[in-house]
Amino acid sequence: MSAPSEAGLARPGARAINRAEIVHRNFLDFLAGESPPAPRAPDPAEPLHAGSALTGTALLDYFRFQIQSRQLDLVAREMRARNEGFYTIGSSGHEGNAALGMLSRPDDPAFLHYRSGAFMMARGALDASVDPVYDAALSLAASAEDPISGGRHKVWGNRSLWVLPQTSTIASHLPKAVGAAIALEQTRRLGLTPPVPHDAVIICTFGDASANHSAAAGAFNAAQWTAFQRLPAPILFVCEDNGLGISVRTPEGWIEAGFSGRPGLDYFAGSGIDPVECFDVTRDALDHCRRSRRPTFLHLKVRRLLGHAGTDVETEYMSLAEVENNEARDPLLASARTVLAAGLLDKAGIRELYERIGADVRRAAARAAARPKLTTREAVMAPLEIRDPGAVHAEAGRTVDATARIAAFGGENRLPEKTAPRHLSLQINRALRDLMVKYPEMTVFGEDVAQKGGVYTVTSGLAAAFRGNRVFNTLLDETTILGMAQGHAAMGLLPFPEIQYLAYFHNACDQIRGEAASLQFFSDGQFASPMVMRIASLGYQKGFGGHFHNDNSFTALRDIPGLVIACPSRGDDAAGMLRTCAALARTQGKIVAFLEPIALYMAKDLHAPKDGEWLFPYPEPGIYVPFGSPRRYGDADADLLIVSFGNGVPMSLRAARRVGDDTGARVSVLDLRWLKPLNRARIAEAARRAGRVLVVDEGRRTGGLAEELITLLDEEAGPALPKARITGADSYIPLAEAANLVLLSEDEIVTEATRLIEEAPRR
Repeated sequence: MSAPSEAGLARPGARAINRAEIVHRNFLDFLAGESPPAPRAPDPAEPLHAGSALTGTALLDYFRFQIQSRQLDLVAREMRARNEGFYTIGSSGHEGNAALGMLSRPDDPAFLHYRSGAFMMARGALDASVDPVYDAALSLAASAEDPISGGRHKVWGNRSLWVLPQTSTIASHLPKAVGAAIALEQTRRLGLTPPVPHDAVIICTFGDASANHSAAAGAFNAAQWTAFQRLPAPILFVCEDNGLGISVRTPEGWIEAGFSGRPGLDYFAGSGIDPVECFDVTRDALDHCRRSRRPTFLHLKVRRLLGHAGTDVETEYMSLAEVENNEARDPLLASARTVLAAGLLDKAGIRELYERIGADVRRAAARAAARPKLTTREAVMAPLEIRDPGAVHAEAGRTVDATARIAAFGGENRLPEKTAPRHLSLQINRALRDLMVKYPEMTVFGEDVAQKGGVYTVTSGLAAAFRGNRVFNTLLDETTILGMAQGHAAMGLLPFPEIQYLAYFHNACDQIRGEAASLQFFSDGQFASPMVMRIASLGYQKGFGGHFHNDNSFTALRDIPGLVIACPSRGDDAAGMLRTCAALARTQGKIVAFLEPIALYMAKDLHAPKDGEWLFPYPEPGIYVPFGSPRRYGDADADLLIVSFGNGVPMSLRAARRVGDDTGARVSVLDLRWLKPLNRARIAEAARRAGRVLVVDEGRRTGGLAEELITLLDEEAGPALPKARITGADSYIPLAEAANLVLLSEDEIVTEATRLIEEAPRR
């Protein structure tokens, strides 16, 4: 087959519009006629030029990978025209990244942008079990047999080739790539065996427009910050500079001006079009990064062909002359000229290669289009589910050698289970210490967590107890912290990042929403970013704060698919829940948001000053809180059930006593503990037995957990069930006593509970 399907690429009279057809024809037109005589007899084993690493054999491989990528771009548009394919963002013009795929190792983890077709063809050739063309076609067709995403998205990825799938690739993948580079070197210091060799290099590719993104700026800064302290960070940033962000032009010289002189970032630049220059500069940059273990920036100048995607008409924002000028700099044309000049193939041979690969790609596309698709909701969501709850609970209950615990706590008599009951903050601290003994791969990091022990001293003493940089401070950037966590997870560590305040999480929400939490989904469970993200949370701090220190909204966390949210209200629960959280991360690859109520960190009393009723003994090793299990206070057959979490639990317990004293009614309290996913069955059962339910939600009225709970009660216990909710106001939290005007109060709980008991008959 000599040409792409006319139905897919061109309509009669549309040649001036369909740039894919024009680029294809330009290449064939170049190959028309006879080849000029080769300047010398070729020796494929020899370098093409003195001082170059590119041999004739390597050039032919390079050219073949480029053609495969180009033909995939053309076929993607044909498939879309037939409604057999569903993605048309291509790699045309960027095929020089074949050099990176050839020169890097299959155990160099790669975080790629979407124009990486030639890279994938080259890396796929390193593994005889991989058919990169057919794999790409399955992905284009959204087939359930797509070996990376299982039909969930068109992504570049492969488990055995260490290509982690990226779905955004605007720039949000850069922080985790930096985190992986730092973590790789950290495993060496900890004496651990990472999943890739210690001399691996982390590869991260992106476009020139993406280099302006705030996530990219943070990633470059973190890499430079690391290098400035003479710490290794072997990451190769590869900027494929085509001068455009869809339609927005990058100012000429912007990337060079912005990156060539940065401290801690070693700069290499060259053409991504000329095969010899591209191959050699890529080799130089990669070798430098591997040898020096320093952040390295490779700037490749390329030209984007065929528009941003199949629907993009470049002449809407570029002149026809500019479009044609780009097309004249087609890297396939440059490679063909080099092949001809070296005498490796003549024009007829190049055309035969181009057409043969095109036919192979079309056969692969036809096969892929006929393969099964995802057909059920359950199949789509399978990677988000907890696959083996039994494994979670077995791991949570697993104990370690007592000798190691005794050493970590400084003596047998200092073991926490042998000491007096303590408050929430200290029990979290003890649980973290226990978990660091249990998991040598566990790391704790964030702002101020090391020597200071966190702003609330929750991590106090851990840095001194566990050497080897297992507990360390980060720079002040939540995006970097959560990128670091993903990188640590990728390198086999078990990260416990701390976000200093809940409000600060929103600065970096996409690192969880768009990157970490999506990885399992878009890799069909083959990759994951397991972590336990500790967040000082919620309101009710007295004499301190304002909004950033008293944020009562975690709505942004609740709708992230697959994320687990835990929120203890007392110290023993916190310790038991942390054991389960670690098990969820380690056995299921889960990301857990562990919300720690700041106002309860130091709480000792419940009903009266100095009663000590909110101090609890430390649970012995092996004792854990089962995933999804709520805690009940009071009689299951009470007259009213109050459902709450966090600060609402002690408030509700005090309110329950007051209501009972005033009305004689029995009021029980259900502490949810696990806020996502909710244990629907247990909540509904408790509600039905009580007959009346009051939901106490310290968050905001709009988007708060109470909305989900009321809906759950309607669906599971019936709309006739007497129920009500009370919440905080839809407001930021101000300073001082004014905070009480928008936060939920204990008096409100008493008033509404009493009303329900007096006015609502039990069903």
